[in-house]
Amino acid sequence: MMLREAQVRAVREIASDVRLIELEPADGVRPFAAGSHLEVQVHVAGAPQLRSYSLIGARDGEVYRIAVRRLAQGRGGSLYMWSLAAGARIPVSPPRSSFELTMGQPEYLLVAGGIGITPLIGMAERLDRAGARVRLLYAGRARGAMPFLAELHARLGDRLRTFVSADGERLDPAAAIAELHPLGELYVCGPLALLEAVQAAWHQAGRPPGRLRFETFGSSGRHPRAPFVARVRDHAITVSVPRDGTLLDALAAAGVELPADCLRGECGLCTVRVVACDGALDHRDVFLSTTEKARGDRLCACVGRVHGGSVTIDTGYTSELA
Repeated sequence: MMLREAQVRAVREIASDVRLIELEPADGVRPFAAGSHLEVQVHVAGAPQLRSYSLIGARDGEVYRIAVRRLAQGRGGSLYMWSLAAGARIPVSPPRSSFELTMGQPEYLLVAGGIGITPLIGMAERLDRAGARVRLLYAGRARGAMPFLAELHARLGDRLRTFVSADGERLDPAAAIAELHPLGELYVCGPLALLEAVQAAWHQAGRPPGRLRFETFGSSGRHPRAPFVARVRDHAITVSVPRDGTLLDALAAAGVELPADCLRGECGLCTVRVVACDGALDHRDVFLSTTEKARGDRLCACVGRVHGGSVTIDTGYTSELA
């Protein structure tokens, strides 16, 4: 992937623990579709790593706009981004799209959890400009932690509905889906628990899988990140996965190359077979179904982890999938 230098034009806090960062690329802003993202090179423990951040809104002048929530217990990328001030320089990719909006549908339902609102802002804007039927459901832990509320309300009015957990409000995916046109599409971005709840409700409603689109967070999980050990049976080696690293990276460092693409738990190319586990599997992906996760016999190496124990894996399984 080709990275190019960008300068931080401005930084400002827009919600509790959320900063808006404007990036000005040296060779200009390129056009991008709603739902697109940038790959940004951060430094964690002195080593360069890539992080994905959704682009906010449509192309707007000379800068890209991203929002970064500070995660003290995350992988370290957000803390690095929060260390940047105006004038700093950072390598970024051209805009990439893996969460595309399909125009011309009879109705749209957009569902966001927390910072997952970022890719949906551009979608809401484009659909509103086109006169499409669109609703946006926005869930968050507290109103002060939910960025862009005023802007979205000004554009969407009563087509925006918020669910604030601090106020005892809960989003009901099944009820929301029941109100959607039979040929409508749903776009969702947020924590893993929200994605799984929406996927389950969509499946139970008998809706076509192709009309559900989602964006994932690589940091989502059911357990705090912690180091763990993986025994690789078919290579007769053991690798240690640090708290801020991935199983995929640990395998690569040990000379075990797996096919991989999305690096966000969506494509399933890097799936390995779980032979045994004496801890809790923390899947963090949206590739495996709820039933497959419950079986506990596969893990996506790019995002999957183990909490409170170790795991024995066989990497030969991915070659069978290819």
